[in-house]
Amino acid sequence: MTLPSISVDDDAGSSLDLTALSDLAGHVFRQLHVHPECEVGITLVDTERITTLHEDWMNEPGPTDVLSFPIDELTPGTAEQLSGPGILGDIVICPEFAHKDANEANRTLDQHVQFLTVHGLLHLLGYDHATEEDYARMFALQDELLDSWGSTR
Repeated sequence: MTLPSISVDDDAGSSLDLTALSDLAGHVFRQLHVHPECEVGITLVDTERITTLHEDWMNEPGPTDVLSFPIDELTPGTAEQLSGPGILGDIVICPEFAHKDANEANRTLDQHVQFLTVHGLLHLLGYDHATEEDYARMFALQDELLDSWGSTR
């Protein structure tokens, strides 16, 4: 069986569980029927780097917790028909910035970065939260994916 190409890089020098992020991405691929010949990159960066990316690519001031950069604009498949193979894209996460939100959400930093990983993957797969309806759909799926992954660990 072909496995997806999931790279996880820690340019932030964090102490997070990188294997868990890779395993979680694989879980999301399986649950959303993403073709196993897809590639995704997850990179953890410092506040300075996320600020530069946020300002340059999103025209938004200051840092943020997660950014997603889709490449082949793939969408989830179905049990009967996987998504097409290709390059899903890149997710960039700033653990330093996410730390405050983790505390407010009563999560460990590892748990919150895992949450952001699923959030970023859903954005790469075409989900958004621009409207209340889209928000409800995306966040329900996000919770479902995290719950199902947590039950298999």
